[in-house]
Amino acid sequence: MLSFLALLLLHALIAPALAASDYSERLLLRPLPQNALLASFNFRSNESSTAFEQQNFRYFPRSLAQILQHAGTKELHLRFSLGRWDAESWGQRPWNGAREGGTGVELWAWVEAQDQEEAFARWLSLTNTLSGLFCASLNFIDATKTIRPVMTFQPEGDHQNSSHLHLLHGTLPHEVVCTENLTPFLKLLPCKGKAGISSLLDGHKLFDASWQTMAIDVVPVCAEGGECVLEMEQTVDMVLDIDRSKRPRDNPIPRPLPIEEIECDTSKPYNAHDTCYPIHKTTEPGFSLADLYGRPIKGACPLTDDEGEGANTVCINTPPERTIDIKTDGAYVENKLQSDTLRCYKLPTGSDFDLVLPEQQMTTGLVHQEPPLSAARHINGHGQEHGSVQAVIKNPSPTDSVEFVYLESLPWFMKPYIHTLRARVSGSSESPIKETYYRPAVDRARGTHLELRMVIPPSSTLTVTYDFEKAILRYTEYPPDANRGFDVAPAVIRLISPASADNKGIYLRTTSLLLPLPTPDFSMPYNVIILTSTVMALGFGNIFNLLVRRFVGADEVPTLGAGGLKGLIRGRVERLRARFAAKRKAT
Repeated sequence: MLSFLALLLLHALIAPALAASDYSERLLLRPLPQNALLASFNFRSNESSTAFEQQNFRYFPRSLAQILQHAGTKELHLRFSLGRWDAESWGQRPWNGAREGGTGVELWAWVEAQDQEEAFARWLSLTNTLSGLFCASLNFIDATKTIRPVMTFQPEGDHQNSSHLHLLHGTLPHEVVCTENLTPFLKLLPCKGKAGISSLLDGHKLFDASWQTMAIDVVPVCAEGGECVLEMEQTVDMVLDIDRSKRPRDNPIPRPLPIEEIECDTSKPYNAHDTCYPIHKTTEPGFSLADLYGRPIKGACPLTDDEGEGANTVCINTPPERTIDIKTDGAYVENKLQSDTLRCYKLPTGSDFDLVLPEQQMTTGLVHQEPPLSAARHINGHGQEHGSVQAVIKNPSPTDSVEFVYLESLPWFMKPYIHTLRARVSGSSESPIKETYYRPAVDRARGTHLELRMVIPPSSTLTVTYDFEKAILRYTEYPPDANRGFDVAPAVIRLISPASADNKGIYLRTTSLLLPLPTPDFSMPYNVIILTSTVMALGFGNIFNLLVRRFVGADEVPTLGAGGLKGLIRGRVERLRARFAAKRKAT
């Protein structure tokens, strides 16, 4: 399997060619254990600053460019993510985690403004316009969900000509990513999913993946002594279950195979005509792009720059003994890394392209680079008032220490006790915390912002714990599914040492948390309303009758004659009886 260093060399070789071209795209496939496959889609487009001044856009989407200009945004990073990356089984994260976000929606940007008030006003304008562009709930990123990171994020672009930059960061961990977000994402591409590798992106396959993330990064890139360009990189990473993805669309519900079609282990004593123990296959599963995505690649995007060496290619990272068949007239792209585990193919123009890997017995196993850190976070405690958070971070390296920044962005109703913050390293009494930044929450105004710069020794486990208090919300502040709990954004970890080979950095994120809060009985307000309305109706009716009705005695009415009201009623009854008696005699 291609080592992680070879992947970095591939990216370093391809990146200059992609940056020099106006638009380019490529697809990287990497088989993973447990019949999984990582597919990384990458799209790059550049636009000069002159085109922005003249409003003459060729490949850069005008809709996004005008939003960035209006909001004064110099650098933008937007993430849509679902699922969890299984680092124990799948190894190192794609792009070193730099193109990955937390569960839901994550957004951070560098905004140019004179002061913090102006920066926040432009930030709100940015989130509201991006909400309409991507059909997402980004407009709910208000002051309570916005922080200003100090140590975690570093700009990827060149900002020598910019001054008074403000970094703002917001998350929506409860946001559900769906096809409504994928469609605007594809419309930003020049070929809009009709040709090129983007023709494989289908909502039924993307959101059926075990893990997926969509990323949009807009950064300024300046050449030495040359003109600056604005580079937009769109990335889609997904982990597909090969067996699940190969299921045809007319059979959406997985059904077991008939027993006669299952390979059974006949050595088991309970093996019979109606009992079967399936044999574990030692072969690598076979698949093709048409099987996984329901269709082949619809040729190369005609707007791509063919001069770039890494542009318009489909690469697969697999051992050299693995057989690969190509169903197209595309030409093979020679490996520039002198490694036979990475094979790349140039997409043809005007004809379909399909990459087929038959089922094959392999003698070389899959080898993946171990991640530099692994992290897990969860909530401890019970009850409706207090709780605690515990984060466990492990350094698997036996020789190197790791320095990193740990970022927590907590909602205002989750109030941590900073004096209970503890960071302990297994087998060491020295505190691993080197620097701390803490900004407490203000009720209904802002959330808690905590950043820790720490160092973890080789082959050690770092445990971070702190206690918190749960606030009681107002009746109108509870969502419709209040008993489900409230989502807490994942923690963000950025590695400082060892540093990455590029300026994108090395990141990883924990899973989001589900925080249960004290929840009132929502039926009681309706009971109170009904009881109050009944009491008010009875009281109002009686008072109204007393005020409007006129009470007089029966003998005080002169028009009723002798006997009063009782005599009047008796006389009418007698007349009715006489009338009925006359009718009976007549008949």
